[in-house]
Parts: sequence; structure tokens; C-alpha cells
Amino acid sequence: MSILRIGVITVAGALLAAVPAAGVQTGGEERTWTNSVGMEMVRIEPGTYLRGSDESDERRFHDERPVHEVTISRAFYMSATPVTNAQYEEFDPSHRAYRGMHGLSEGDDDAVLFVSWHDAVAYTQWLSEREGRPYRLPTEAEGEYAARAGTTTAYSTGDSLPEIYHRHQRDEIRPVAVSLAVAQSPPNAWGLYDMHGLVEEWCLDWYGPYVPGPQTDPVGYADGLYRVTRGGSHNTGVSYLRSAARFATIPEDRHWLIGFRVVQAEMPESEPLPPPGPELWARDVSREVYDWSGGPDPEVPFFRAPEPFIHFADDSRFVTFQTHNPTITHLPNGDLFAIWHAMVTERGRELSIVGARLRAGAESWDPATEFFRVPGRNTHGPALFHDGEGTLYHFNGLSTSAEIHHILALVMRTSTDNGATWSRPRLIEAEHNSRHQVIDGAIRLRDGTIVVPADANPGGTALHMSEDGGETWRDAGGTITGIHAGVVELADGTLMAIGRGGNIDDRAPISRSTDRGATWTVEASPFPPIRGGQRPVLLRLREGPIMYIGFTDDRDTPRAVGWTFTDAAGQEYRGYGLFAALSYDEGRSWPVRKLITAADGVEYFSRYLGRPTTPFTATRDNAEYGGYMAATQTPDGVIHLLSSRLHYRFNLAWLETPAPAE
Repeated sequence: MSILRIGVITVAGALLAAVPAAGVQTGGEERTWTNSVGMEMVRIEPGTYLRGSDESDERRFHDERPVHEVTISRAFYMSATPVTNAQYEEFDPSHRAYRGMHGLSEGDDDAVLFVSWHDAVAYTQWLSEREGRPYRLPTEAEGEYAARAGTTTAYSTGDSLPEIYHRHQRDEIRPVAVSLAVAQSPPNAWGLYDMHGLVEEWCLDWYGPYVPGPQTDPVGYADGLYRVTRGGSHNTGVSYLRSAARFATIPEDRHWLIGFRVVQAEMPESEPLPPPGPELWARDVSREVYDWSGGPDPEVPFFRAPEPFIHFADDSRFVTFQTHNPTITHLPNGDLFAIWHAMVTERGRELSIVGARLRAGAESWDPATEFFRVPGRNTHGPALFHDGEGTLYHFNGLSTSAEIHHILALVMRTSTDNGATWSRPRLIEAEHNSRHQVIDGAIRLRDGTIVVPADANPGGTALHMSEDGGETWRDAGGTITGIHAGVVELADGTLMAIGRGGNIDDRAPISRSTDRGATWTVEASPFPPIRGGQRPVLLRLREGPIMYIGFTDDRDTPRAVGWTFTDAAGQEYRGYGLFAALSYDEGRSWPVRKLITAADGVEYFSRYLGRPTTPFTATRDNAEYGGYMAATQTPDGVIHLLSSRLHYRFNLAWLETPAPAE
């Protein structure tokens, strides 16, 4: 008769559960066995543990809370290591083409990379059919249970993870080549290798927030946008390898951080949780078509003093976060809709997208709530675009982890109900590279082609195009001089762009392409350079002129020179900060230039990366001096301009009216 050896979890002196210790024997059941692809399977006995962590860290968005008791009621077998290249390629020999990409995972016994959640599920189905026994991915609860192996500390090794488990545990711009051979570090107490690091591992569950209270065999949510990954990986910070750490991503995503391991067991019989309720921006959304005829008289100058568009409820987790990089559009129901970054650091894994509405007829914006967050992935660069025919597009970059500039894929979602509901995120350009840092300013050309600008790092802007309404996409191939470039189509089909950086004779560069973005020529524009903390706007107005919005230097900067403006008496004066210029001849000349200022003597706060900067006083010759600008023009002719904090409203008649004389 076999003997069952039991380990005990004790927290704050309280006995929680009996769990199996290493070497457990269970009434004739095999402790380990090897399957037909050479995979060692380890029996994991039932038990109870505390899932999650109360450790305080804003960067985790509190995803690991609340800590709650979880019972695994049935034994299951888990592969001792992640699936290797040799094991996976028995199922899909073509995957061999991925070996060695970025210098990673070259050998037969290296953990397999570049597999989507769907690939991993297909593998388990193939293995089930081959062996006549059920294989699947582990649930998230099983994954943490197995990683803890009876411990309550941050890692199964204690409160730190010894160097022997490390595989270059730092977030990098691009992955650093490191060995991904499995089982090269000691197993945990239950005989499982590589549970802390090596590769993240797909789980079965749709991602969602934890719910409080004891649970038995939880299987996550009934639906969602992202599938859970667990365990952490090479080339990421060591804290992401903790037992409680949880991540997720789009199920179609493939990259160099994620692999998987398998479980041999039937599915748990528990029911999934219903999906969480809608965020504020998705509630009570009008479906009525708005009548824009009640707007300001387009022949009369209209300007409204700027007001903050960023508000958070007092209990929002975003209250202390930095906010930055907005994009805005108007909707058929008369709402304005804006989304932007919320983050602790711009390159952090916690960076996500929040959103809010200014509802038709309302005086102030709704409090902002979460709009798009891929847990544990930097989602840098949002863009909104309404095609004028009822379809709203959301474009976003998607990182593998924390870094932004060189490892983003390009994601798209659509809405046909004024942004109340959205399609699942779709990878429209799936490779994680340096040309997918989406920025505001998507447009549609006269032939219907949708054009989405994205920073092409370092130092330029790429254009991504769809000629079939968003079904298929391609990179136009060329690179605009300067990042954050605004783009317009000229009357002859030429594309014109103005970006930040690559200045010529101390002027912002202006780029033109006659072959739909395949190649570009560049020359000096008449405008002052765009500097750090600033992003320009280039927009074709409904009335026909092209509007450029940029900045002069800050009046309080040493050796500031500003720019020359003309008042209503025809007198030139020196002005500083945010300005607009108008061209009536397709960008050949810009005869109108005007500071965008309330000129009311009021002190306003700008905002860059979310932190209020030194206030600026709005006067005749002084305007906001920093911000990532985004703009839309509603059918009533009002131009809605967002900086990194403030919402400006004015019309063409106001732009064309010179500032009052001194």
C-alpha cells in the first residue's frame, strides 16, 4: 500500500489546506509517466491554496487582488516542462521556420515560441486524438496552484528567485539571445520545471478581474478579449515571474515570450463567470442620429475657453496615474469620444487606454474609465477614426511586454453603434516591430483608402493602408521625416505630412509623396520645430482649407524667439505657444497664423505625461506650450482640439479673425 505524504500551507498561523508534497504516491496512481511525444507528465494532487497577492504595486493595476481561497478538487497531470520545439513540430513541422528568430529557441529541447493560443489548443486536440486521452491547456487556477507547489511566498523558492532561474530578467527594446532549453534549473517541490520564467504559458481562461470569496475549480470568464498567460518569461523583469503574476493577450498573438505546457485531464465541471458589466463610456449610449444644425453660426467667430476633458471618479484606480497622448472623434449621435494613455511610466507594462464621452448636449466630459487594456502588455499609441458612414475604428499598438518603440503589433477594433460595443481586437499587422506605434490622425482618402499613421522608430512615421474598408492592411513602405506626423491628401492625390524631428534650417520638415506613401521628398516648412512633449495636427477642414496646429517655443525658455503674428490693426507682434495656420492653396502658402488662446488672463494647467506642468497664463501673446494635440471637426463646423489635458473649441471664422489690436 502506498503512503501519502502531506504538506501544509499556513498563513498568519491559520491552517488553510492539505496539499501534496514532493514524491507523493496516491493509491496506485502513477506519480509520473511519459507520453508518446516524450513529454514527462507529473501528477498534481487536489488541494486548496490562496490565489493572488496583496502586494502593493501600481504597475500591476491590482490584477492580483483580492486574494481568495481556491480549491482544486481533482488530480490532474501537467507536463513537467513547457512544450519543446521537437514535441510541437511533430504536430506542425512548418513551425521549424521560427527556430532561432531573434537568436532564441533554436534547439529541439528549447521551449517552443511563436505559438498563438489557437495553435496551443490545436496541439492539445491533436495530442488527445493521438493518445485517446484528454489533453488541454491548464486553467489559470491550476497554473498558479502548480507554480506555488505548496508555498505562500512570492516564488516557490521563497521571497526571491535565485540566479540559476534567471534568463536575462530585464525588459529590453529587443530580446537578448539566451538559452531556452527546458529543465536546466531545479524543479519545484512537485517536480515541475520552469514554472518561474523561461517562457510565459497560455492558459485556457478568458482574462478578467478576480472575484472575492472561496472558489472551487474556477475556469475564468465565459467570454472576453484576451486569454490568460502565466509564469513570466526570459527578457522581462524578475518580479513578473512571481507565482501570483498574471498576464493576458489577444489569442491570435504570436511572439518570442509565450509558449505553453499541457495538462492531461478532463475539463473541470465548474461554470465560467459572466463577463463584467460595461464601462461608463459604454452605458446608456444614444442610438439617435444627431441634428448638428443647432451649432454656432459658421459666419460668426466662435471660441470657448479651454476646459479639462480628463476626469476620474475619486475611487478610480487611474486617479494617480499619468495621462497622455489623446485621440478624438465625433459620432453620429452627437457625442465626442476620446481615448488616451493612463500609466505609471510610458514604457511600463501597466500602460493602458482609458476613454470618455462628451455626450451630446452635456457641459462636461464623463469620468474616464478603462477602454482597452491588454494585461501586462504596453498598449502604446491609440487612434480613433470615424468613416462618416457609421463605422468607428480603434487602432492600437500592442507590445510583447513593457517596451514600446520596437516591439509593437498593430491591432484594430470596430464599432457600429456609436462606440457602445466593439468587435474583438484583430491583429491587422501581426509582426511585433518598430513601425506600429499608432498615433492620432487616421484619414480616408478620396478613393476610400483608410490611412493610419504610426511612428516608425527611430525618427519617422509609417503609413498603414487598407483599400477594402479595413479587411486587409499593408505598410505603404516609405518613411515620413519626423515622428508623430499629421497627414492630409492634397487635391492632386499627393500626400503631405508634417512631423516632429528631422528639422531643416530650424524649421519643421514637410514631406510629400506622389506614390501613396512608398517614397517621400522633404523640405523645410515655414513652421517652428515641434519639440519633445508636443505633437502637431494637420487636418483638412470641411470648408476646404488645410489647418496646421503646432507650437512656438515657450516664452519663459531662455533665448525664446516665439513667432510673428498680425493683429486686427495690421500690426505684427511676437507670440508664444500653441498656434494654428491655414493654407488655401494645398500647402504652398500659409497666410493665416493665429495663437490659440483665450487671452483672458486666466492661469491654466497644461499636462505632459499626466503631471501638471508649470501653469501658463492665457494672454494675447501667450498660449499653451506643450501637449500631444488631437483634433476633429464636427458637422456644425466646430473644431474640437485636445491637448494632453485641455479641450479647446473654435471655428474657422475665429481662426480667420486676427487677434484684437493691443
